[in-house]
Amino acid sequence: MGDVTASILNSKARVAEDVFGWNRSTVKLGMNEFKSDILCVNDLSARKKPKAEEKDPRLLADIIEIMNPHSEADSRLRTTLLYTNMTATAVYNCLLHKGWSEEELPTVRTISNILDRHDYRLRTVVKTKVQKKLRTQTRFSKTSGK
Repeated sequence: MGDVTASILNSKARVAEDVFGWNRSTVKLGMNEFKSDILCVNDLSARKKPKAEEKDPRLLADIIEIMNPHSEADSRLRTTLLYTNMTATAVYNCLLHKGWSEEELPTVRTISNILDRHDYRLRTVVKTKVQKKLRTQTRFSKTSGK
């Protein structure tokens, strides 16, 4: 990008953005790399924020201990999801009763994200749901005359 921009477009990053659709900051980075012969490497993996369960593994162990009695697998075993009727707020309250302080615990939304990442889904349990009989209407009646 830097070589093309320098040779064709007189080192104009805005023109390269319009002509080629390249990001202007990426073009500037490429031009700096081309001029200095030093490759600039972005370490994006070091920028990510660690997840709450990575910061404190005891939190995940306690959440799993709380959720296991209240969850069950799909009755047809088609997915690895565990269906539960326990909300993230209820898990938060159970963690408080277990001895965690409010300062140590993440927010309820973060606990909800943890439950989603570990395949706990808040759904009514399929086995206990009463299934209704559905009446199907016939498309054409025998008395319609057609």
